[in-house]
Amino acid sequence: MFTGIDEVDWASLRHAHGSARDVPGWLRALASTDDAERATALDGMYGALRHEDGVYDATPACVPFLFSLAARAEVPDRAGIVELLIGVGTKAADGDTRAWDAVRAGAEDFVPLAADPDPALRAAAAGALVRFLTEPARTLEVLRRRLRAERDDRVLLALTEALGLFARGHPAHAAAAVDLLAELSAPPHDAGLRLAALGQLALAAPDRLPAGLVPTAVRLLRERSARRAGAAEQPAADTLVGRLRRLRPSDEEGARLLRTLHTALGDRVADRSTLLSGQLTSADPVDRCNAVWLAAALLRGWRGDHTATVALLGRQLGAEQDRLRDAAVAVLAELFVLAAPAADALHALVCARPDLWTHRWERGSPVLGGPLKALARSGDPRAVPALARLLAGPAAPMDLGFELAHLGAAAAPLAPAVRHRLGRVPLSSPSAARLAAPLLAAVRAAGDAEAVPEVLRLLSDTPDALGTRDALAPQVIATLETLGATAQAVPLLHALLSTRHAAAAAGALWSAHGDSAAVLPVLLRELTEGDPAGRCVAALRLGRLGPAARPAVPALRRAARSGRTRQRTSAACALWHIAADPEPVLPVFRAAWTDDVRTRGTIAHCLTTMGPAASPLRDLVTAELAAPRRHLARAGTSCRRGVPKDEALLRACREMLMVMQRVM
Repeated sequence: MFTGIDEVDWASLRHAHGSARDVPGWLRALASTDDAERATALDGMYGALRHEDGVYDATPACVPFLFSLAARAEVPDRAGIVELLIGVGTKAADGDTRAWDAVRAGAEDFVPLAADPDPALRAAAAGALVRFLTEPARTLEVLRRRLRAERDDRVLLALTEALGLFARGHPAHAAAAVDLLAELSAPPHDAGLRLAALGQLALAAPDRLPAGLVPTAVRLLRERSARRAGAAEQPAADTLVGRLRRLRPSDEEGARLLRTLHTALGDRVADRSTLLSGQLTSADPVDRCNAVWLAAALLRGWRGDHTATVALLGRQLGAEQDRLRDAAVAVLAELFVLAAPAADALHALVCARPDLWTHRWERGSPVLGGPLKALARSGDPRAVPALARLLAGPAAPMDLGFELAHLGAAAAPLAPAVRHRLGRVPLSSPSAARLAAPLLAAVRAAGDAEAVPEVLRLLSDTPDALGTRDALAPQVIATLETLGATAQAVPLLHALLSTRHAAAAAGALWSAHGDSAAVLPVLLRELTEGDPAGRCVAALRLGRLGPAARPAVPALRRAARSGRTRQRTSAACALWHIAADPEPVLPVFRAAWTDDVRTRGTIAHCLTTMGPAASPLRDLVTAELAAPRRHLARAGTSCRRGVPKDEALLRACREMLMVMQRVM
């Protein structure tokens, strides 16, 4: 197994964490009879050999020894070793093929493993055959032969997935693989196998799908659930691999089957919603739990009328299974106002379970619990009584203020309690900024003008408050402007003109006294000399000055032609508000709309103020409204608040079209 391992100069090779001198120990540990020792070795090799899609010198050097381990019947968990080979052999994003070449050179060894007595090893080898064998015709013949001989359901599923991968990867040889998938998708095959085949057909050959795909899939899912054995899960070792296994769905196989089908359906939102309806009304809570996470993927990534799906998520809140209820709550909390169809169920849960109003992470401060957070984010005023009780308590969750902000005017009854807490923030504490920031958000949402003294206190120039003052200055300034209290803050705002908050302070001073001569030099300095974030703020503030900022037009034109996309967008918006000239603005908007999807909300809001002048960009807006995919999801951007950002963009786009229609 390890012949020649000591002849490799491992110390001179590198992996993700430095010298590869620890690799021989990991390789030997993979042959251990101790489960924890093997799992720890897999942890180490996964993390070191293919960290963040990189390929390292040590990676191809390990491959021959991994093949040798996989070939020895006495080695436990050889399936894990084959999965590791698949992982390290995947082509790197930068085109480095060294590890892929090394695994491909030994790919013939996967053929006997596909017929090994160990079913887990046979299942893993099926995927490896497709990925690394060099002769497609032979690969297909091996898969066909294994399908005819196989009796283990899980291996049959792996072979079915391998057929789908083969059909997508080898179009010239796909027809025979598709025929096999079509055969597997029909009776008399097992319901789970038929579901797997339907998913692979949907990915590889959607024209071969049977009529009534969604009702068929729902029926098969329920047949599969009725037959599924309730085998107890084995405890996983306390390692990275073990923790990942514990996080998997309790029916990982079922989750994968339906995830494949949802992926294949893509932008067929109506079909996916119908499929989810069948899943979320299943008698099996495990099926419903899997469906909750699939619903999350649909809601995060795709537009459409999701009312029925969200209402069904709300129905899961009454489930006895904590795992199902918590999953539904987590998804609803991401939806903000789109969670409204589940608001009654959220309110019922909040009333029934005060113990869920807060949650405390291990060794952390309490945070707002999921049900109450989701109810507040939906904008439902029924969240107010519970929030009021928490505010009156001795240890209100630190993030409560941020969630209050989503209630808008409905949060007004809570203003006195918020104001009281804001006034008690210890300015000398290292946590002062973290305590005050959520409360400031709540003050802005409630429009509590009586909180001005407490807000101004945060800009105190006492020595022990300087750190808090600097950290909170942007939020304090924004709060003062929202409350219309900038006149009372003029001395403090003047003091900020020489700091990194100069642009925001100058804008607030303009709101206080309207003297452009006093603030224009500061804003121009920040526009040309500030950091990227400061330049964006300066452009925004110049735009608020309107025609009074005409001296800044040359600098804004230069800013709109160079720099980062968001800087150019901010400068173009300011140009429109100052000069009302679309000529330098529209080309910047068109380019930014394509280059950086995060600018679309800003652009759409500016377009609503332009009226007929925005007509040349009407095609962008109509295309956005017609696109089924959420704009951040289309760009592959991970955004925790992607759903509300996308919904805000859609509202702005609709408003822009309505404005244009009114003036035409």
